[in-house]
Amino acid sequence: MTTMLETNKDIERKQVPVTVLTGFLGSGKTTLLNRILTENHGKRIAVIENEFGEVGVDQDLVIGAEEEIFEMNNGCICCTVRDDLIRILGNLMKRKDKFDYILVETTGLADPGPVAQTFFVDHDIKAKTKLDGIVTLVDAKHVWQHFDESNEVKEQIAFADVILLNKIDLVEPANVDELEEKIRRMNVAARIIRTTDAVVDMNAILDIRGFDLDHALGVDPTFLELEHPFEWAGCYDLEAGIHELRLGPGRDATMNLVILRIADASDAAFAETIDLSALLFSEKSPFVRKRREALAPAERLWQLALEEQPSVFPIVIDTPGIYVIFTEHGGVEYDVRVHNAGEREIAPMRAVAYKPTHSHDATVTSVGIDVPGDCVEEKLNDWFRNLLANDGVDIFRMKGVLSIEKSPRRFVFQGVHMLFDGRPDRPWGDNPRRNTLIFIGRNLDRAKLTNGFHACLAS
Repeated sequence: MTTMLETNKDIERKQVPVTVLTGFLGSGKTTLLNRILTENHGKRIAVIENEFGEVGVDQDLVIGAEEEIFEMNNGCICCTVRDDLIRILGNLMKRKDKFDYILVETTGLADPGPVAQTFFVDHDIKAKTKLDGIVTLVDAKHVWQHFDESNEVKEQIAFADVILLNKIDLVEPANVDELEEKIRRMNVAARIIRTTDAVVDMNAILDIRGFDLDHALGVDPTFLELEHPFEWAGCYDLEAGIHELRLGPGRDATMNLVILRIADASDAAFAETIDLSALLFSEKSPFVRKRREALAPAERLWQLALEEQPSVFPIVIDTPGIYVIFTEHGGVEYDVRVHNAGEREIAPMRAVAYKPTHSHDATVTSVGIDVPGDCVEEKLNDWFRNLLANDGVDIFRMKGVLSIEKSPRRFVFQGVHMLFDGRPDRPWGDNPRRNTLIFIGRNLDRAKLTNGFHACLAS
């Protein structure tokens, strides 16, 4: 807690600056991270990494600083593992004497908005850290393929304080000019720097005091609102008896909802119900109901099968009182209405729209491979050559560490679409030799990738 004698500068000196490093798959984040960790900038940096995939390889691709790197796998930092981000930041604050700067590298599929939001809505994190800036890398060669199909690319550019237009050596200067003009229309406030191999002056991306909350709110007016697993809630005063929930046409075949009784319609009672409903929405096995199957107020998640539209479901009320209905989709979008037994529509005492949890393209997945053994170099070369020629368009990103037969050194590789870069790395030494790979892309064939790689192993 601060005192009245403390100035803003006093408060800032107590806060550890944080840079969020973002950019779509293959834009060069790991390359930039390595540069930051090896530059002579005098900063002691703790790194938090997030990978989209089943196996973690980024820590093996980052140079040194093993003790300062914290990995979060199997999820996207902007949704499923954001609690882990808060937990790791909290643990870091207990050892502030060990570092004076934090870098958060997001997965290439992350929306940076919710990540940045963490530093404003969590009071403890807000008091101990300050968001210095969001640095976004853009792959000048491949980003055109993702503008129309990926909202994440647009969000990463829109929220950026600094944009590194990377890999400009792979495209014609006129195309770089065209791309920069397009990006400038998407974000007029960001500083755009053209780079090759993510080479940039550290003063342009660290300690820039660049994050502007007003700009973030301009990009997303709901920036400071917490995301919820539901989009709408209606509070009703219901008598005992059978009522009807009527849902108009919507885009999905199912609708999840929670019906709870509350003591009254006060803000305090409503707030407690929000937390409980969010917990219930996390249930993995909701109670499925089809048309005309009864619902009841209870601490459970109902899933309604919308086989016909509009769909009607009975709600059985044993005890008269105040009830709140939380729906997965918006009340206006699905025309949520409650009628009593006499066919009279019951108006909600209050209706609230919530900021929904964002979603990613469900066709973009990852395939991880983690197996011991050595690869036969000739077989491996042939496999990669055929894989990139036939499926490279759908492979947004691939990276890994390989054990090559008869070689004492690890082989590290990275790739974007049809581009592949691999080279020998440090010796294996006493570490067990194994192969760790991750592929991220659209409509990946897990069996084909797994079987293809296993065929490269020495028998």
